[in-house]
Amino acid sequence: MAYEIPVTQARAELAELINRVVYGGERVVVTRHGKPLVALVSAADLKRLEAAASQAAAEEPADGEEIISTVSRLGNGDTGAGWSEPRRYGLTAEHRDPGTG
Repeated sequence: MAYEIPVTQARAELAELINRVVYGGERVVVTRHGKPLVALVSAADLKRLEAAASQAAAEEPADGEEIISTVSRLGNGDTGAGWSEPRRYGLTAEHRDPGTG
């Protein structure tokens, strides 16, 4: 659980907050009007967060890959809702079997 502190108070106590994060292992969330604004985390925590985000991004398919997969699936006989009206959804290409010309 992170320690929350209003931005006005955080300004006055910045050195103490940094010490709490670095030496106490705490995470500090600075709030404005009760809503989270920024977080103070140790450099080690930041490195772990960046590594986790990088790993998660590597595991997710790129946007284009997902679209191609969906269009290929629809073109192979799986008729999704509204696929009979491709222009209605801004699609400019239709899948046709090579033998149909």
